[in-house]
Amino acid sequence: MKLLIHFLGMRPILWLLLVINIFGTIWGYIWYGWQLAETPPRFLLFVPDSPTASLFFVIVLIAFLLRKNWPIIEALAIVTLFKYGIWAVVMNLLVLKVEGSLPWEGYMLIASHFAMAAQGLLYAPYYRLKAWHLIVAAVWTLHNDVIDYVFGMMPRYGVLSDFTPQIGYFTFWLSIASILITYWLCIRDKHYQAELQ
Repeated sequence: MKLLIHFLGMRPILWLLLVINIFGTIWGYIWYGWQLAETPPRFLLFVPDSPTASLFFVIVLIAFLLRKNWPIIEALAIVTLFKYGIWAVVMNLLVLKVEGSLPWEGYMLIASHFAMAAQGLLYAPYYRLKAWHLIVAAVWTLHNDVIDYVFGMMPRYGVLSDFTPQIGYFTFWLSIASILITYWLCIRDKHYQAELQ
């Protein structure tokens, strides 16, 4: 595992991931374009969940390439990458179950969002979080759930609209799991911290 972590910290890998995540972030904001066009301005920041998570990671990678740590952004990145990565995988699998099929874009979303969740966790040894950084990320994440499921700003999967209460409940507990996993990997379990190359 330490060899893999060392490999991930190599500058060519950081540059490659930066390019991939920049393109993924741009594509994600484009994907949300139609919903953003209908979103009241006060909610705009909280609607494009996955691209904002990958944007946090883009900033983390830039910091790593500068041989710096920006812990607030690292906390926001790991929590939201895992949460929205897993969320999108589950939602697309639910569409497959309800519809009986999934377009190729759905499988692409499953693969890319699973990778998104994985990369957030794999870089945990490089993060330098304190408890208050995680508290800020937790407030952001849970506040986003309120905006999504109380004010109706959640990502729209038309075929899943009948399941909105259940999806909201699942999303809340996925947020809690993401926060606890971050606590375990980055704050409680500090026996191995990797150094940037």
